[in-house]
Amino acid sequence: MVKLRLKRCGRKQRVVYRIVAIDVRSRREGRDIRKVGFYDPINNKTYLNIPAILDFLEKGAQPTETLSDIFKKAGVFTEFRLNERKVN
Repeated sequence: MVKLRLKRCGRKQRVVYRIVAIDVRSRREGRDIRKVGFYDPINNKTYLNIPAILDFLEKGAQPTETLSDIFKKAGVFTEFRLNERKVN
């Protein structure tokens, strides 16, 4: 199963995260399938590759709780629901 989760990068006290699609059995810094975004909690900046995220969500990938909150703020789930309606 594939999950969308945060991968820690940066140095001590200056953490930044990559948003990646990764196999559930991999560790946090393990090999990812694809990088789909970037999150900087210190400067409160987020970059999301929305088409790639929607593609993984359509294939059944599950976001973590933290990423669910980030996606809700960005409106990713509303776009995901719109795409589901177009398909049906």
